[in-house]
Amino acid sequence: MSRDTDLNSEQCENAMIVKAYPIDMVRATDELGGENDGNCMLEPFVGQEFDSSDAALNFYSSYAQRVGFKVRIGQLYRSRTDGTVSSRRFVCSKEGFQLSSRTGCPAVIRVQRRDSGMWVIDLFHKDHNHHFEHDDGGETLPTFQVKAPRSAKLTVNVSHRRKIHLFKDVEHAFSCSSGIIDSKHLNERGNVIPPRGEPCVGLEFNSANEAYQFYNAYAANAGFRIRIGQLFRSKNSGSITSRRFVCSKEGFQHPSRLGCGAFMRIKRHESGKWVVDRLKKEHNHDLEPQPETQKRNLIVSKRFTGELNGGFEGKEPVNLNYGIVIKRTRENKIGSDWYTGLFEYFQSKQAEDTGFFYAVEVENSNCMSVFWADGRSRFSCSQFGDTIILDTSYRKSAYAVPFATFFGVNHHKQPVLLACALIAEESVESFSWLFQTWLRAMSGCHPLSIIADQDKAIQQAVAQVFPRTLHCFSSWQIRKKEQDNLNMLDETFRFEYEKCIYQSQTAEEFDVGWNMLVGKYGLKDNAWFKEMYIKRNNWVPLFLRGTFFAGIPTTDNFESCFGAAFNAQTPLAEFISRYEIGLERRRDEERKESLNSLNLQGFLQTKEPVEEQCLRLYTHAVFKVFQKELLHCYRYLGFKIYEEVALSRYLVRRCENDNEKCVVTVISTNLTVNCSCKMFEYEGILCRHILRVFQILGISEIPPRYILHRWTRNAEYGTLQDVDTDGGPQELKAVMLWSLREAACKYIEAGATSLEKYKLAYEIMREGGRKLRWQR
Repeated sequence: MSRDTDLNSEQCENAMIVKAYPIDMVRATDELGGENDGNCMLEPFVGQEFDSSDAALNFYSSYAQRVGFKVRIGQLYRSRTDGTVSSRRFVCSKEGFQLSSRTGCPAVIRVQRRDSGMWVIDLFHKDHNHHFEHDDGGETLPTFQVKAPRSAKLTVNVSHRRKIHLFKDVEHAFSCSSGIIDSKHLNERGNVIPPRGEPCVGLEFNSANEAYQFYNAYAANAGFRIRIGQLFRSKNSGSITSRRFVCSKEGFQHPSRLGCGAFMRIKRHESGKWVVDRLKKEHNHDLEPQPETQKRNLIVSKRFTGELNGGFEGKEPVNLNYGIVIKRTRENKIGSDWYTGLFEYFQSKQAEDTGFFYAVEVENSNCMSVFWADGRSRFSCSQFGDTIILDTSYRKSAYAVPFATFFGVNHHKQPVLLACALIAEESVESFSWLFQTWLRAMSGCHPLSIIADQDKAIQQAVAQVFPRTLHCFSSWQIRKKEQDNLNMLDETFRFEYEKCIYQSQTAEEFDVGWNMLVGKYGLKDNAWFKEMYIKRNNWVPLFLRGTFFAGIPTTDNFESCFGAAFNAQTPLAEFISRYEIGLERRRDEERKESLNSLNLQGFLQTKEPVEEQCLRLYTHAVFKVFQKELLHCYRYLGFKIYEEVALSRYLVRRCENDNEKCVVTVISTNLTVNCSCKMFEYEGILCRHILRVFQILGISEIPPRYILHRWTRNAEYGTLQDVDTDGGPQELKAVMLWSLREAACKYIEAGATSLEKYKLAYEIMREGGRKLRWQR
């Protein structure tokens, strides 16, 4: 029997269930016999089972190699409850039209994960629309099954082969007025097109965006939606020379898509105009035109958020008023050609990292801001997302790329990347969408504090999305505004100004110093000075001490996570490359510090039991901070100044400086302590003043509540001890998933270093698998 013999999938499924294995491809059983059974095993069929999605991919790839085609990883779907991958699609390499070599081939298998853990084929399209290529160089024609038309009223394109018929070029071109498209043009037969604005070959536009808005408006009236399709570039300059706008049901990447061939292509002429040179109006599905009353009314488009898996699909029509396109008001600093490249990069990352997340803000069917975070970053957020820094320095005038990064501080006190974004514009809408997407990606993680610019758009967005989060203004921006608004004042003012800000110990002391500056230097009418006093809780160290910042120095400039990797001339391909290099460099530094904490033994410099306790628990970097505080505590004296039942207060002052003093409060019943310096609240490490009181009280061990898990060596295994039960089971499961994935990645890297370690790792995993199944 030949390879191309069609088999009934139901017969195969009733006869047996085949499990696929990545090495031997298919394990035959003694019960099978005959030629028919063998062919059933060598060809995919609905109901076929695999141990994993990778095993299904290996099986389909082997099948494809025998038949004569290649396979790509297609779309994946995730569970709405826990975010795990629930199904995957593996497609022919010629699926879609993103490259000129692709023909929109419909061949595909889709595997779905069942409750048993097995992956089962639930969709199989065998037919191709192109020639097969075998290793011997020969070609065979594909089998093709003609689809029945979906509607008798429509002309159905039963072949999915990419066939574009060339239309005659019109002899005369007609220009459009700026901003409004004049739809009264001649078609190729010389007839006048009715004023409702149907596309035709030869129609001219001033820009590609104008053409897109026109075709989108036409589609909304006709009853379909569109997407941005393939683009072509000049081999000489790299500039875009042509674009395709396609029906939203083009391709087969999603079950809702039907391989529709309707499209409009525009080409850029030397004059700078964009001209329609190819057009296909026929669809292979029913259209849903809007009622006439709706066409004549102004359609208000809502902004929405889309998580995309290749390209984007308009959910709402553009603003229309009697067929006239209304221009959108929001700007976009992201080049339109960046989206295609970014989506391809995101899809490649998603194929290798199941925890990779990305989302795109879409308004009026236009891509706006972009957000992404890989699985490692999302796992890091579960540990170190309590305080974050939003670095938007790349959106300043010196950079063409509106790049932004979220990063935190890990247990080695290093910056750790949590997420990245491209910000379309500096508006409340953009930053609100950015923060809301952060919550979706990070399982609702509301940070305790965020360091970001003082821009009004960011302030409003933080207040809306993170109402309980303290927004600390970036110190570099405050420094710059000080130079702009106070540069006329002398050095004496500078000294008194900095003393008021950085040395005030109480709110009353700060107010006295500030009012003195206002009166002495005539700053009563200085608008900036007034504003900064109103916002004092967001930048003066005195008012920031009571909030956790992981010890980040809010008065110093922080280094950007990627340094000077990007500039005004950075192209997309280089942007992605530099981003990957910078990310890997940061993670290498984190791995080295983790090894140092495991292999380097710190030195004890006192005989205090608390020092030995912290040496055993803290990472190397954090222990140095604690040890410094412990050594300094010997320079302080402590006196009990108040006592009532279980509550006591101690005045702790430096021996040689009476002005340097703090008050430590102790509740003896549950050993609760706090200090007026607020170091523990700010940094999560006990201060010298509390340690001195512990010595006075004879406390030899730090209570567990004052050893934050995020600073310990075990922080890399997740923060399950610190998870708030009010967060719900979904948040807890997300933390467990990210923690296990991170541990598995390290396990795999170690096991792949040699054949002996691979065998050992494989046996350990098999043994662990048996135990997990037994427990379940």
